[in-house]
Amino acid sequence: MVEGIHRLTQSSLTGPTNLGRAEYVSVAQLVNTVAQVAGKTIRIKYVEGPVGVQSRNFSNERIYSIGWRARYSLEDGIARTYPWVHEQVQARRGQVVA
Repeated sequence: MVEGIHRLTQSSLTGPTNLGRAEYVSVAQLVNTVAQVAGKTIRIKYVEGPVGVQSRNFSNERIYSIGWRARYSLEDGIARTYPWVHEQVQARRGQVVA
């Protein structure tokens, strides 16, 4: 993502540009992915309420036009990032990270 942002700042593109991977992921899939990477067993509780937008259409053509492509899937990105986030949370709590 940082490389994509850098390329955007160096490009002549103006206006909104999608920066990400072209994969649709539901909130439930995202929650399950994070739980799996974290090695946690969770129980998801669905509650009644209004349903928002089911999906959004997007195009990555603008970011592709300047040569950027995501190198990692969402799961790989979370797996690479989670240990650092976990370490930061533990440090804030004053706990030793194993």
